[in-house]
Amino acid sequence: MPAPHLSLPPTDRVLSPLTGWTRAHWEALADRQLEALVPYATPGFAQYRLPGRASWSGVVSDGLEGFARSFLLASFRIAGAGGDVDPRLVERYAEGLATGTDRSRGTGLDGEAWPELTDCSQQMVEAASIAIGLHETRPWIWDKLDPRVQERIVDWFSGFVGGRTWDNNWRLFQVVSEQFLASVGAPYSQDDIDGGLDRIEDWYVGDGWYTDGDGRNFDYYIGWAMHLYPLLWARMAGQDGDGGRAKVYRERLSQFLTTYPHFFGGDGAPVHQGRSLTYRFAATAPVWMGALADCTPLEPGLTRRLASGTARHFVERGAPDERGLLPLGWYGTFLPTTQPYSGPASPYWASKGFLGLLLPADHPVWTEREAQLPVERSAQYTALPAPGWLLHGTPHDGIVRLINHGSDHNPLEGPATDDPHYAKLAYSTATAPESAPHAWQRTVDNHVALVAEDGTPSRRRRIHPISCEGRVASSRHDAQLPGFDEEFPIESTTVLHGPWEIRVHRVQAPAGVTVREGGYAVADETSVHAERGPGWALTRTESGVTSAVVALHGWDEESGVAREVEANAYGPHSATPYLRSTGRPGGSGVHVTLAVLTRDVVHPQALRESISCVADPEDGGQVRITFPDGGTVTV
Repeated sequence: MPAPHLSLPPTDRVLSPLTGWTRAHWEALADRQLEALVPYATPGFAQYRLPGRASWSGVVSDGLEGFARSFLLASFRIAGAGGDVDPRLVERYAEGLATGTDRSRGTGLDGEAWPELTDCSQQMVEAASIAIGLHETRPWIWDKLDPRVQERIVDWFSGFVGGRTWDNNWRLFQVVSEQFLASVGAPYSQDDIDGGLDRIEDWYVGDGWYTDGDGRNFDYYIGWAMHLYPLLWARMAGQDGDGGRAKVYRERLSQFLTTYPHFFGGDGAPVHQGRSLTYRFAATAPVWMGALADCTPLEPGLTRRLASGTARHFVERGAPDERGLLPLGWYGTFLPTTQPYSGPASPYWASKGFLGLLLPADHPVWTEREAQLPVERSAQYTALPAPGWLLHGTPHDGIVRLINHGSDHNPLEGPATDDPHYAKLAYSTATAPESAPHAWQRTVDNHVALVAEDGTPSRRRRIHPISCEGRVASSRHDAQLPGFDEEFPIESTTVLHGPWEIRVHRVQAPAGVTVREGGYAVADETSVHAERGPGWALTRTESGVTSAVVALHGWDEESGVAREVEANAYGPHSATPYLRSTGRPGGSGVHVTLAVLTRDVVHPQALRESISCVADPEDGGQVRITFPDGGTVTV
């Protein structure tokens, strides 16, 4: 049921048998969020200074962010209704545009004027949302502004011309902002626009996938930035898609969307992976964009089911909260899900998830009956070689799991770091990584580690993909340990079988080092049940989400459970099952683990006895696995 503090229309189980949501629900959700922001507006509505931790850009920049990102939502609501909205909504944002560009209103904490656009400033991000909003609401806002206000807005945007942005998705903020300048007859640089669009070609890796800048940076930014802005640019530039860049962007988005629905669980949750997860609904932006740009391979009922399912998932779990605000976090406030650049208004990039309101009410995405997600139809196995990911979904519990053998958010060369939202072996729609600093230091969940004598675990920093095909993917990373100059390679292979993951690790390690592997961390509001025995351990939430690890080869009989508090976005109490092998003689070794994430009842010892695992040291350490149904695989 929807959160009690959020008033929504009655559900429609004829049109929307899976979510009950219609366009009216989206409009009501948008209106509630926009109205909830008003008490936090500065007097001239140029900034929305929301409660919560400030970003590293400061209060004034955060206030601009509140205006810009909510204006994006307002623009979709206004344009989608043909201007037939509460006139106060239009008036607030028109007044905010006038105030924010009036330098006489002061630029400090006591003022309201927006900071000037300077190279690589956060203002560049927010300007792009304002540019899109102005374009979409042109008949109702821009065309009715006083010419002097229009001039001030142009002057503010002119800070982009010839400016420098960060060399990643930020290049596209310059593209759409200067295209807006072009659309209103203001000076702009075609070189800036072409340069930004040319640059993203260097990051296209095929099959509809980009990396966000140099390196292996794969996450939701591919959908809500790398695909979104080029097609918004095309919309702004009047490109009809018959040729040139726009045609290419449509073709790429179509490819991307063929597998994108596989990232969403039966309960609407997106896989919990990557940065800026506090943007929540924004994960649905590329799905709406496919329909808006008329390039989607998805049936209209699936588009709405995916988007409505995701929005409803968050609404039912308290986002927006009782104030009508989107807090910094996943469901409620949870700062480890955020980054230092995240401020109190950052979550309002969720506005991108309302892009579908630009589609008319009689469009098939609003009028056709909902269609099932892939995970609701059948067991799913999806190999994505470009990012180095495997996805597998099970219809009986609606869980989707992402196996990560390719995204590390590191540059291709030079020093590498690790991050809980990129470094893990696996992610899912039912779990989150243990991401609070105290838990991240121990890095137990979904990680194979060499553990030094002082207890320091090795990290998984730069990931080197090896293969990704069918139900099998492999990668290598180099482990580092205190006291050793050399690095120790760990080659990992994952084999999928129903809700099971067979993880094969070929390890090089010095004598005496402990090898440890953890399964998924499960979390709950109150407590997490745990059990362990010789060669296995499991953890289970009150709702029945179970994580288990079972030793198949190379492990001692030692197992354990790592418990954490306030470390997980899914709940304050979390626990991870793990296996450990001690007293290694040094050199090479093979460790094979069965990892399970399911809502089924799990009998670890029975699983251990029913799966045969034979490692042949004479044949390059090949491992032959035989499943209970008679199927075999050799890795």
